[in-house]
Amino acid sequence: MDPDPDCVPHVTIIARPSCPFPIAESSPLPELELRIDERQLADLPASLWKLPWLEILSAGNNRLDELPATIGTLPELRQLFLHGNRLRALPDTIGTLRKLTALDLSYNKLSALPPAIGALSRLEFLYASNNVLSAVDAAVGRLARLRYLNVSDNELTNLPSEIGELGNLIELRAYNNRLSSLPASIGALGRLKELHLANNRLTALPESLGTLPALRKLRLRGNALTSLPRSIGELRWLAHLELRENALTTLPDSIGELKSLTHLDLRANQLTTLPSSIGELPKLEKLDLRWNPLGPLDAWVDQLEARGCVVYRA
Repeated sequence: MDPDPDCVPHVTIIARPSCPFPIAESSPLPELELRIDERQLADLPASLWKLPWLEILSAGNNRLDELPATIGTLPELRQLFLHGNRLRALPDTIGTLRKLTALDLSYNKLSALPPAIGALSRLEFLYASNNVLSAVDAAVGRLARLRYLNVSDNELTNLPSEIGELGNLIELRAYNNRLSSLPASIGALGRLKELHLANNRLTALPESLGTLPALRKLRLRGNALTSLPRSIGELRWLAHLELRENALTTLPDSIGELKSLTHLDLRANQLTTLPSSIGELPKLEKLDLRWNPLGPLDAWVDQLEARGCVVYRA
């Protein structure tokens, strides 16, 4: 038997709820939280709409196939968790939740995000992974406070140029999609620290990639890259560079300018030679060269090992 749709099964007033998103120390107390996860709910309880002061709603891992337009009657919502349901669309009234800072839509059946999502001016965390998204609406570029965006495991073929307007974005996850290119505007993400693009169809990277001054991690495993832009050497803070399982035949000498690089993964490419500038990377701790058609390696590889760098040879 399904739970009574007119009954709110659990309401708790707490000072600091336990949740995967940070809550500012200045948050007003108390906060009203409703957690109805894993209840096999096919509909949200009707009495929910009588809680206009609700700040946190978690209804993950249920059987919801529709989010009613009445979600807009919860103007105080700050965190909304709808992961693991069967949602195929979102109502435009989602855009009226102007205080929302965290929205989890992962593991649903969404084919699109509505333009109304761009009205969520306070949103900092957006989880939309594991859906069937074929595009990211340009309105996402209006989310000026967004810090974390996860659109991995979808069916995306491109990212909108408006992605470059997310000046506060720290982490972008778009792996396991069908991306064949990146917009040049991605180079405008001045605070981006992590860029995860593994298992796409990228054949080239824009030169603007080198204008990401804060980037620490760049994961590009499982694409179709044959070369890298020279500008990659301008990523002064890059520590992890994963290029495994591409089609690289050459690397630019500028790779030796990555003075913060600690891990370089070049496995399973088509490299026959390596630039000697790699030997000048002062912080390199691990260099993986396996499964490349490399000839005899130069003396600088031995020198890297002599100073403590772990080198896995072809």
